[in-house]
Amino acid sequence: MQAADIVLTRSDPNDVTAVVELSGRTHSKMVQNLWRATGFNAVAIPLAAGIFYPLYQFLLPPAAGAVVMSLSTVIVAINAKLLFEP
Repeated sequence: MQAADIVLTRSDPNDVTAVVELSGRTHSKMVQNLWRATGFNAVAIPLAAGIFYPLYQFLLPPAAGAVVMSLSTVIVAINAKLLFEP
C-alpha cells in the first residue's frame, strides 16, 4: 500500500475510473487556479508598485494591496471548492 499510486478500499473496479476522472478534474482546477492567480497578480503587483502613478497620480495603498491579495486567495479557494460540486 505504501508504494501504490491508488489504494482501493472496496472491491469495485469502477472506482479506478472514478479516481482517474477525479485526477483529471483536479489537474484542470490546478491549471485554472495557476492562471487565475498569475493573471490577478500580474495586474495587482504593478498597480501596488505604482505603475499608474506618473499618469493618473494613483497609488494603491498597502492596506488595499493586502485586501486585493487576500481576494486572490479567496477566488482560488472558491474555484478549488467547486471541484467537488456535481
